[in-house]
Amino acid sequence: MCIRDSGIYGDAVEEIDWSTGQIIKVLKELGIDDNTLVIFTSDNGADGGGSNAPLRNEKGSTWEGGMRVPCVMRFEGKIPAGRVCRQVCSAMDFLPTLAHLAGTEPAKDRKIDGKDIWPLMSDAPGAKSPHEAFYYYQLDQLQCVRSGKWKLHLPMEVKKTNWGEPEGKTPLKLYDLETDIHEDHNVADEHSDVVGRLLALADKMRKDIGDAGVKGKNQRPAGWVKNPKPQLMKSQ
Repeated sequence: MCIRDSGIYGDAVEEIDWSTGQIIKVLKELGIDDNTLVIFTSDNGADGGGSNAPLRNEKGSTWEGGMRVPCVMRFEGKIPAGRVCRQVCSAMDFLPTLAHLAGTEPAKDRKIDGKDIWPLMSDAPGAKSPHEAFYYYQLDQLQCVRSGKWKLHLPMEVKKTNWGEPEGKTPLKLYDLETDIHEDHNVADEHSDVVGRLLALADKMRKDIGDAGVKGKNQRPAGWVKNPKPQLMKSQ
């Protein structure tokens, strides 16, 4: 795809590219480039004029094209250049990781879903994802569970979302993301043990933070909260 022929989307990409370059330029001019972590990422997959190839679907879905995003990190002398990490992590991990790098830790008076992923970022030998599983929610509905290479799409009945659009009825599906990144081949029948393990993880998460129509023990209100309690950090 030629960015210059992609209308508003292409304009946005060029502006982001230019502004990122300006940030790097200023860091170098200020002499703090070698002591600054730069993270470039997105909150969801592309929609409209963007492309998520080779992933399936787009923003607003729990297919990989809606949830998996590019993430580029730069930290001179601390993150090796040109390396690719294929372990599961998320933006939730930024808080505890940045706290660790700043010599502090998140407050202990609440549950923090993120994990310290500095071993992954710094390419530490043998570093693995600190997450047993990753849970894909659309609004308040748990739709998928991933553990390692396996991703389970949970069976769902038709329901109305907060936008009023009906979710289609879908059967249980299991995909091997290492060999089937586009999520085309349902292998649930061949791996009943994996299905059982991921269903158990889904049930555990429902009890923790809930599901559509199911209130979890640690569930917090979704959306805007009046006078939210600030997140505090304590020095080590």
